[in-house]
Amino acid sequence: MKKIYVRLKTFFNTIQGKIAFYPTVMAFVGFILAFGMAWLEESKVSRVLLERAPQLMLEDGDTVLTIMSACIGGIISMMVFSFSMVMLLLSQASSNFSPRLLPGLISDKKNQLILGAYLSTIIYLVFTLFSIEPDDEKYTLPGLSILLGILATFACLGAFVYFIHNMSQSIQINNILDKIYDKSKRRLHLIIDKEQEKDQDVVNSFPDTKNWFEYSAKSSGYFQNISLKNVVTIALENETRLYFTIPKGFFVLKNKPFIKSEKKLDEETVNKLLSDINFARGEFVEDNYILAFKQITEIAVKAMSPGVNDPGTAINAIDYLTELFALRIQKSDSGIIAKDGKALVKIATVNFDDLLYNNMASLRTYCKHDPIIVEKLISMLDYLYHMQDYYTKDYKEAIKSEMELLVEDAKSAMANKKDWTRIERLVQG
Repeated sequence: MKKIYVRLKTFFNTIQGKIAFYPTVMAFVGFILAFGMAWLEESKVSRVLLERAPQLMLEDGDTVLTIMSACIGGIISMMVFSFSMVMLLLSQASSNFSPRLLPGLISDKKNQLILGAYLSTIIYLVFTLFSIEPDDEKYTLPGLSILLGILATFACLGAFVYFIHNMSQSIQINNILDKIYDKSKRRLHLIIDKEQEKDQDVVNSFPDTKNWFEYSAKSSGYFQNISLKNVVTIALENETRLYFTIPKGFFVLKNKPFIKSEKKLDEETVNKLLSDINFARGEFVEDNYILAFKQITEIAVKAMSPGVNDPGTAINAIDYLTELFALRIQKSDSGIIAKDGKALVKIATVNFDDLLYNNMASLRTYCKHDPIIVEKLISMLDYLYHMQDYYTKDYKEAIKSEMELLVEDAKSAMANKKDWTRIERLVQG
């Protein structure tokens, strides 16, 4: 049952990220509503409306057809403009910031719901028109259905105004960075809270896996989700311990060793293990906080490219990176899952040293010539170095090493002595 839940959750997260998901669902709702209202009209509900609020009823069918046709044409125009705006947003975000941002922007629920409102209203109005004839009189018109269609049109006008506001906000880099940061922060807090519940003696007792039996995945893809409860159960049933060699969120190659077992497993058991793992063709910050570091670093690097030349955006990105690294130093580098005081499963993780190096290597390469950005990076590393929430002091050595590499690269790239003097004073201070 747990496996089915995990798979359904993963499937929903995947399709939810598609731009057509909510519009498709809401279009179906509009279709059902149109036929539901047609059925309701058979009970003469419009006659009750006519008797109690005759001001809301139109006089003849020809007027109704004209008004509803105008509503349909207007909503179609708004929908076309809205889709054009979405495509423009995606194009600008890809060229100015990073192509990795596109999945997050496409999966914005607000824009999807607005586009879905347009589509569902159009479908509702079209099918409502089927029940109206030009020579229908006031007493034979489906008054409630017509009124609902007009109100839905007004709602679409309001949604269109909000859509313009939301689009103007979505393209701003501060809002993009803030969304990435919030998603990764929630994920990191969740992981850190779970780690604090573990017994560290049990975590450190996991043996060396060098000579363990190796098994490969049957298909390639991003290691997205895993049913840990089922995997632990399999480990207990086979009296073995398991090690997943690829960190969660990373790409798994078909013929590369992915699972290691302390004891030899039969093919049926290996297939069970693989069935408890979900592979995807894309990455999501909600499943892999490492992606947030990649996206923010790429935004900073892109901002410092000659074609963009936007150091302000790079400074903003470094601020968010500082906050994420400040959270990451509270997390251990182990991915141990234990039960009844015994470490049974280990999932490979990205070490803090590697994570810091991978991000700083890109930043050093593209930002070492800019003294302002170098000062900002030094301030970030200095802030992290003097924090008190370290999981282990080894993290401090990694930060110190990156500081030395940054200063060395900056010294070789800066020709102006005053710039270098400021950098040197900042490092020594």
